[in-house]
Amino acid sequence: MMPNKVPSWRDNLYHQLLFQHCSLCQLPLTPTERYWCHHCISQFPSPPYCQHCGTTTLIAVSHCGHCLTKPPLWHRLYRLGEFRPPLQQLVHQLKFGGKFWLARPLAQQLAHQITQPAQLLLPVPLHWRRYCWRGFNQSHQLALALGAILNTRVNHHAFQRLRHTPPQQLLTKTQRRNNVRYAFRLRPIALPEHVAIVDDVVTTGATVHQLTQLLTRQGVKQVDIYTLCHTEQSVS
Repeated sequence: MMPNKVPSWRDNLYHQLLFQHCSLCQLPLTPTERYWCHHCISQFPSPPYCQHCGTTTLIAVSHCGHCLTKPPLWHRLYRLGEFRPPLQQLVHQLKFGGKFWLARPLAQQLAHQITQPAQLLLPVPLHWRRYCWRGFNQSHQLALALGAILNTRVNHHAFQRLRHTPPQQLLTKTQRRNNVRYAFRLRPIALPEHVAIVDDVVTTGATVHQLTQLLTRQGVKQVDIYTLCHTEQSVS
């Protein structure tokens, strides 16, 4: 993994002028703090989780009990934390609050977790209608920031969203799977053996499952998932 670049005096001046308060608690930032205060950023470390599916576990494991019986299609999931405060607020600010600049510092935190970077990053695509409404694709912004940190290529044209689907948030696990079925296609491009899919939140894994299927059918040997948050959904 490439080390983070030392901020220049222009970067420091930029943050001192535009980011004077913590984006979480709104307390003033000190000259050594960037985006978040030290107290809020101390809440970021992820609890132990299964490195295959992303489920929180008592200790870090390569495969949890569920993965031993019914593993997901992808090989490794890297996450920043659970979908709960403070990351929950930050994801909402990024995704729904228009604060696309949060993608860079969040990607910097996530990059610390990635021990074996993929050769190519592919963000989860948005349908053009949702892109026009939101103005940007948060997964694309995360992928660009991660690509710069990890010195990895990014291709945001590889996946295409074929149809506009209802938001996944209020759907059950079964409904999520049906919602994204046949919703994507993979353009015929040359792909390396190791690829990572970038998404902001993974819950049931329905979306990344569909995309992983497309990649493995294209001959990709290893598919990883890079996500900010993982959350469990107990309903079926």
